[in-house]
Amino acid sequence: MRRRQALTLTLGAPAALLGTLPGAAGAARGQDAAAAAPAALFDADGFRQARYRAPVDRAPDPARRLTLAAALQLRPGHDALFLDVLPAEGARRDPGTGVWRGVPPHQTIPGARWFPEVGRAAPDPVLWRGVLDAVAAARKRHPDWPVVVFCRADCWMGWNAARRLALAGLPNVWWQPEGIDGWHDAGRALAAADPVTVAP
Repeated sequence: MRRRQALTLTLGAPAALLGTLPGAAGAARGQDAAAAAPAALFDADGFRQARYRAPVDRAPDPARRLTLAAALQLRPGHDALFLDVLPAEGARRDPGTGVWRGVPPHQTIPGARWFPEVGRAAPDPVLWRGVLDAVAAARKRHPDWPVVVFCRADCWMGWNAARRLALAGLPNVWWQPEGIDGWHDAGRALAAADPVTVAP
């Protein structure tokens, strides 16, 4: 009971020129393009849409950031739902069956469920429905479970997916920024995983 109270307290805390000389017009255009470039990294709804593997410099509001120390206190599949959203590079999902083909070997946090591709700015609606169904099923049995979304360190896909879940009105959604890398670096074992099959 004391451990559960301590964990609740941990999870409940809110996380963390223009010139006028000749050639200035061309320079100004270059500066304008450079200034506009960062905006292209995000879509109109604020989801990261390019360069997904890069340092993350903001919180996924209204989802909250879960520290690695707090994540390590949880037991995925026993007192929390962990969602791995790392893409399956080179794999293909059969649209008729929902089964993934050509999936490379993947190691993830033990007990996590792997939903490839749902961390993109515009995820496939069928795949995203699979994530929502998984959360709903877990919450039906365990209403108080936190949902922890992750990929790897310096990966915006976990950020996107956590933010999208929270914006959909789901409570107790957390983004774990270090993800698989942080878990392994902390000395914890990883486990082989297959993508969740989402029926058409």
